[in-house]
Amino acid sequence: MRFLFVMDPAETMHPAKDTTFAFMRGALARGHECFHCLPRDIANEGRGVTARARLIRVSDTPPHSELGPEASLELATLGAVFIRKDPPFDPPYVHLTHQLDLVKDRVLVVNDPRGLRDANEKLFAFHFTEHMPHSRVTADPREIIAFVDTVGGRAVLKPLDGAGGSGVVVLERGDKNLRSLADVWTSEGKKLALVQEYLPAIRTGDKRILVLDGKPLGAILRVPREDDVRANLHVGGRAEPTTLTPREQAAVTAIGPKLVEHGLYFVGLDFIGERLIEVNVTSPTGIQELGRFSGRPVEQDVIAWVEARVAARRA
Repeated sequence: MRFLFVMDPAETMHPAKDTTFAFMRGALARGHECFHCLPRDIANEGRGVTARARLIRVSDTPPHSELGPEASLELATLGAVFIRKDPPFDPPYVHLTHQLDLVKDRVLVVNDPRGLRDANEKLFAFHFTEHMPHSRVTADPREIIAFVDTVGGRAVLKPLDGAGGSGVVVLERGDKNLRSLADVWTSEGKKLALVQEYLPAIRTGDKRILVLDGKPLGAILRVPREDDVRANLHVGGRAEPTTLTPREQAAVTAIGPKLVEHGLYFVGLDFIGERLIEVNVTSPTGIQELGRFSGRPVEQDVIAWVEARVAARRA
């Protein structure tokens, strides 16, 4: 099959960390061709969607990626399209999803473009509030300050459109910066923000559970640095092996069907202290670390699932 990866520039991939790199490596190992393009390389005329794309090969040894000459691809002739553009989910990203909506009935798109529009990575978690910590979304700085008192004097404040731990801060009752932070994160009452109960279990780690077609592939534990509350790997968190607890397994079992309903096939669920804090749908990471801990190429499970899904659509 031929797979198209719509993503950031190829040279931004880290060969030992990037999940998109692993997907390409897994696809090549299973005999497929991979193509790379940027979102701006997608065009449509009527319902016909094309891409100015380049054949890409990746390797664990240098040079880690090699691009071929530019070619025009009809997306409807491909096996699958992987949307692997990193956030922010800005207007160009939204436009990309609308273009891919035009062709998703003729080619498998992972994840579904409409699902990406529907599932803000912070707000979508509120469909599963029984599995979340105490959380509130508001644009009112006074409500944020009151919430800190409600949850015992300590909370976490996050922008709704952030990713990779960007903008995550801890609020504490009595901190002279509290009012200022509430004002800044809401643009003085004009912009929504998420404030959540602080979970002390963050000191032992944030668990990333990778989910494929509603079922868990496995999990890694991301442990923050001593001087940071964020456990994201690219800001200094370290990955450790882990497993799902019975409570986390029950949560994934409850959440999985809703993900599938929205066409969110490959997802990263983040848990702290067995509580769901975020649903990552745009370009979830962690599969390379999971593969190293499990001793097998887990990315090939995803490619095998894509193969089966494409075959079923063509039958």
